[in-house]
Amino acid sequence: MEEKILICEDTLEGVFAAIYEVYAGHYAKESVRIQVREDENYRLFAEYIKVETDCAKAVKVMRTLREKFGEDAYKDLCLALTTEDSEKAQAVYRTVELGLRMSREKRGVRIMDHLAEDHVRKVMELSRAANNELMHLRGFLRFQELSNGILYAKIGPRDNILSLLAPHFADRLSGENFLIYDHKRNQVVVHPAGEDWYMVQGINQSMQDNLERIGADYSYAEKEYQELFQFFCNKISIKERENKDLQRSMLPLRFQKYMTEFMPK
Repeated sequence: MEEKILICEDTLEGVFAAIYEVYAGHYAKESVRIQVREDENYRLFAEYIKVETDCAKAVKVMRTLREKFGEDAYKDLCLALTTEDSEKAQAVYRTVELGLRMSREKRGVRIMDHLAEDHVRKVMELSRAANNELMHLRGFLRFQELSNGILYAKIGPRDNILSLLAPHFADRLSGENFLIYDHKRNQVVVHPAGEDWYMVQGINQSMQDNLERIGADYSYAEKEYQELFQFFCNKISIKERENKDLQRSMLPLRFQKYMTEFMPK
């Protein structure tokens, strides 16, 4: 049987739209593969199909997954898709396919409990890794006050979790104007004070340059606080008891370069 390889956008909406197309196209489930990028070398006896991102179709799949599997399992599927793993889309698709097949036999399927299944176990591993990154950033993210009063944070996370990070700070800083800039993926979250947040993706070079420029335009009070905080961290440290290996295990290097206490004086 000829394999159908669906190539979709590397987003939640892109993968869920591809899953929709599998069922809408009545493809033989065992012969389908979903990928977020094309193979370097095309496979023999395989048909490659490009799937356009369709938010309406993606929403239908999201609604079905919530109804069939519950919020916790749905969150695990979404977290898995934020990672950079090349097999994530296929693992999520096969987990969804298994869960839907089981839900036809009985209600209340706890699909993520079936860790003996390779694809389910893969999704759970990816989900845990992405959730750890999310929890780290909730604690390690640093906002700086700009000269115009806006709070600005620059990050470069391992996983594409900006859309999952934004609600946390929108809830806690609801009265503040703030920006969170993921320079690794060229996307930024914008939160006007007292309003809903939104995300801008695929920003051009000019906007990237502007974000980098305004991100260094600190207010006078911010500069003072940064200097005081760095002085405080330096005074309480005991040079003879420094343990760089332990520090890196508790606070990975990928976070340190965005944190005030590690910035050049």
